[in-house]
Amino acid sequence: MLSYDQPIDRAKSEPRRAAIPAGFNVLELIRLLWARKVAILSAALLCACIAVAIGKSLTPKYTAGAQLYVDPRELQLVERELTPRAQDVSGLAMVVESQSRLITSNNVLLQVIRDTNLVRDPEFGGGAASKGLLASLLGLFGIEPRTSAEQQQQIEMNTLDTLNRHINVKKTDRTFIVDIDVWSHDPVKAAMLANAIAKAYLTESKQSQAEAARRATRDLSGRLKELQQRLRNAEEALASYKAQNNFVGSQDNLLTDQQLSGGNQRLAAARAQSLDAQASYDQIEATRRGATDPGAIPEAVQSPTIANLRSQYAEAKKRQAEMQGELGPRHPDLRKVEQQVEDLRRTIKEEVDRVAQAAKNNLTRARDYEASLNKALDAQKRQSVQMSQASVRLRELEREVDASRDVYQSFLKRSRETEEQESLNTSSARVIGDATIPQQRTFPPAMTLLAMIGFMFGGLAAAAWIVAASRLAPGADPIRPRIQPKQDAAPERQPVIAKPKPPVQASPAVQPAAGIVDKPVIEKPLIAELQESDVVRTLGGILTGDNPADVTRFGWPTLRTSSALGLFSITMRQIHAALATRTAPGGVPVLAVVGTANDPDRSVVALNIALVAARDGARVLLIDADASVHSLTDRVAHPVQSRPSRLDWLTIGSKASRAINTANGIAILPAIPGNPARASEAIRKAIAQARSAGGHDLIILDGPPMPWGADERQLFDMADGLIAALPVDHDINASMEDIITALGGAERKLAGVVLNELLSTAASRQHDKQYA
Repeated sequence: MLSYDQPIDRAKSEPRRAAIPAGFNVLELIRLLWARKVAILSAALLCACIAVAIGKSLTPKYTAGAQLYVDPRELQLVERELTPRAQDVSGLAMVVESQSRLITSNNVLLQVIRDTNLVRDPEFGGGAASKGLLASLLGLFGIEPRTSAEQQQQIEMNTLDTLNRHINVKKTDRTFIVDIDVWSHDPVKAAMLANAIAKAYLTESKQSQAEAARRATRDLSGRLKELQQRLRNAEEALASYKAQNNFVGSQDNLLTDQQLSGGNQRLAAARAQSLDAQASYDQIEATRRGATDPGAIPEAVQSPTIANLRSQYAEAKKRQAEMQGELGPRHPDLRKVEQQVEDLRRTIKEEVDRVAQAAKNNLTRARDYEASLNKALDAQKRQSVQMSQASVRLRELEREVDASRDVYQSFLKRSRETEEQESLNTSSARVIGDATIPQQRTFPPAMTLLAMIGFMFGGLAAAAWIVAASRLAPGADPIRPRIQPKQDAAPERQPVIAKPKPPVQASPAVQPAAGIVDKPVIEKPLIAELQESDVVRTLGGILTGDNPADVTRFGWPTLRTSSALGLFSITMRQIHAALATRTAPGGVPVLAVVGTANDPDRSVVALNIALVAARDGARVLLIDADASVHSLTDRVAHPVQSRPSRLDWLTIGSKASRAINTANGIAILPAIPGNPARASEAIRKAIAQARSAGGHDLIILDGPPMPWGADERQLFDMADGLIAALPVDHDINASMEDIITALGGAERKLAGVVLNELLSTAASRQHDKQYA
């Protein structure tokens, strides 16, 4: 069965050495440059003199500038402009950019050349500069050879190219201001050319507008005759068609339409009259056939004859009634009256019959009139249908006439407008600042500025040369030569029992300066024991995996979390507090863990000391100072792709990018392979950078291992305290005597002793192989 109380460490692979290139030491650079200050100052003065001499030999240039206000919103002189106006900001900016390019166009510059006669100016390639050798010789005798048109054109083109290089046109951002800068060796000529270019641009702008209006007028006038003839042909075709198809009437209604409308109205009236006559006749007939009084019809009532007869009838009827009461039925007077009444009744009936006959005649006449109107209306309808079919073509001809008339009128009006715009200048561009004669040159700069530039360039070039020569040349360091590592071959001691000896006095090389008495860190170094009960062992070969950033998974014994109040943790806190009292405010104390030459577990002790401080909240930087064994670096598994370059000194303070941050609050800086001098120098620079950056609260050195040479002893000068790690399976007294003897004058920095009672890593590795 697998025992989880014992570690199963993976087989030790080939150790991968990590290299930390030395950081850049600013103080060393300052010392190097200060030692060569005379050479740097001499080079700077020499370059300043050369710059001034060059500036004196250069021909001065003078720049004059004229300012133009180019407003793309032209003057509104007529209702419709020849070219549309730009409304948005981007469109306005594009118009101004185009106008600024127009200033340097060939037309403008050629006009400037002709106005100022630049073809004879030697500065712009004219005069003697444009003549050949033969022409120059003839000119000595006063003979001027004729120049052909091609030669004259070539001279103008050369002058144009030269003038173009002397002009700089730029537009001020977010404005309509355009600056025209012209440089020349003569300040008066520069101002004259700038003003001439501004004037030529305004003239060219006006002429281009007039030419555009003239071209538009010419094109419009050429089309007017054709449009006029087309309109005349369309109108003649319309008139002929109307005559052929008898289209007579007003412009809105034809005669046939008017007749048809009148016929409809008359037919409707005739139909109403027939219906009225029919109704009257039917009523009279119904009254006659009925038992009612025939004189009761409206026509009879309205007739004066029937009304008179009815009055007489009423009087006769009245006398008949009176006489019947007085006389007998056979009385002659009564008979006479009865005869009179009967005659009146017959007369009334005859009158009613005549009214009925009149109503019948009226009905017949109304029906005949209606029939005649209906026949005439049918004929008008047929004629209207024929006219409607013919009006389709009529409307087509009318539309063609209207379209031709509209086009002709618009062309005629626009032609007159463009003809008037030829003499109008709608451009709002104007000169807002004439060029003045410049008083100061623009090139070369002032002699003081040239001298300053030459001085700085010479000084920087000399400093760079000195630094490159001192760093790139092998072993070339003019300030501080490298010290070759000293191999101290100390004989291997056998663990024997001996009494403690008093501290050995330091050699003169490490003896404190005269008059300075260094007090020890602690009067009596503290002793702590690291026991198996204080640590926990993990299965390093299984649990490490791909996450080496957890120190508890290195496979080494590490302090338990519950041992924070143990004797080992308390003793380490006391040592840390003692170091903090000796460190300046804001400084970072440095603690070095040293051991005997044959101690393989010194790194385990150093890791547990760092773990105590990290669990108390301190930011710890653990540096592997053992460049020969570097067991801590192998556990971190920090591979190095290649050896550091000789130019790595240019990297300033890159410790943070090379140190490995663990999940336990400990940053581990791997060992530096190579000679002890290089490794010690890199460690000293890393400590200096860590102190200056202020990113850590405690720095712990794992080593250096014994025997110590001169380079390793220099690390003790930077350390504030030392802790000796003594394995209990060796002779403790002999091991402590060897360490004290080797420390010499650095013995006063010994702050504590850790008795390592843990199982040795070598024995643990052999035990792991059995389980593996």
